[in-house]
Amino acid sequence: MLRLETGLLAPEGGQYAGQGQPRLELATFARNAAELEALGFDNLGMPEAGHDPFLPLAIAAEHTQRVQLATNVAIAFPRSPMVTAQAAWDLQGLSRGRFSLGLGTQVKGHNERRYGTAWPSAPGPRMRDYFLCLKAIFASFQNPAEPTYFEGEHYRFTLLPPFFNPGPIEWPQVPLYTAAVNPYMARLAGELCDGLRLHPVATFRYTREVLMPAIAEGAARAGRDLSAFDLIGEPFTALGRTEADVAVAREEVRKQIAFYASTRSYHPVLAHHGWEDIGMQLHRHSVAGEWEKMPALITDAMLDEWVLCGTYDQLGEIIKRRAGGLYRSIVLLFPADVRKDAGLMREIVNRVHAV
Repeated sequence: MLRLETGLLAPEGGQYAGQGQPRLELATFARNAAELEALGFDNLGMPEAGHDPFLPLAIAAEHTQRVQLATNVAIAFPRSPMVTAQAAWDLQGLSRGRFSLGLGTQVKGHNERRYGTAWPSAPGPRMRDYFLCLKAIFASFQNPAEPTYFEGEHYRFTLLPPFFNPGPIEWPQVPLYTAAVNPYMARLAGELCDGLRLHPVATFRYTREVLMPAIAEGAARAGRDLSAFDLIGEPFTALGRTEADVAVAREEVRKQIAFYASTRSYHPVLAHHGWEDIGMQLHRHSVAGEWEKMPALITDAMLDEWVLCGTYDQLGEIIKRRAGGLYRSIVLLFPADVRKDAGLMREIVNRVHAV
């Protein structure tokens, strides 16, 4: 059965066109989480998109019993491994083992200019150290009498007095996921992680031809079995109740794709399809703040490579045709009017579970 995740926070199209986001009260996360669990979703993810990714999940954990909870994703480098480990450990205990930690690197400009975090070297090797350090910290939390320390090139963990050790919990295995677009991170996921969260910019073809072989290579290096590996897809979507709604959704998703495809770190995906020139045009427009000019550069042919497109009653067949056998879990985000239609949401959950 394909597992279905949705977001506790789902950005609207206008946010990708430079219009900002509406004010959101934290109290809404409690109601949203309980409602989405009742509808049958398997997992609820929280992005770091204008809000801290951990605090809303604590609220969700208090108001749910079954659904899995995940950061999708927390940005690693602005937080030390210990800071991240403490938040993850507490969420794993509060949720009674329902939490998974998804981490991403973000790009250099956002680390330096938005987070005020240094970018001293290539992100891949630092992320590898980060995961190894996290594993050592979790092992030390669980076994205070015999702490497991770590000394890597980029991170060190060599001190944990009893006063600062939160102590063991009943669910010490915190599943670790990395977000990935490039082969290095995919190999890292295969080597060290429980799963990989695909960035939406990774097309179905790029995932099959570039990322899946990289995951397998990383697993082979570590002698790991991938039978339980959780590949989570988050494809762009243009869905609607009617064909007319789908046509409107296709225009909205152009904004979202243009937003991400303007980032040069994601341009290897575009290069795989021969879209390098479009990527650079998008980047120049984004630097100039010309967000309104960007969606028109995303052609219908590009949409066909990236997007799950169709009516909601076709959703199961669309997923089978485009992503059959590719994902173990899939993330689908829905506009506000659909999230308010409980009957339609239940139908969507049932159709995806039948894939």
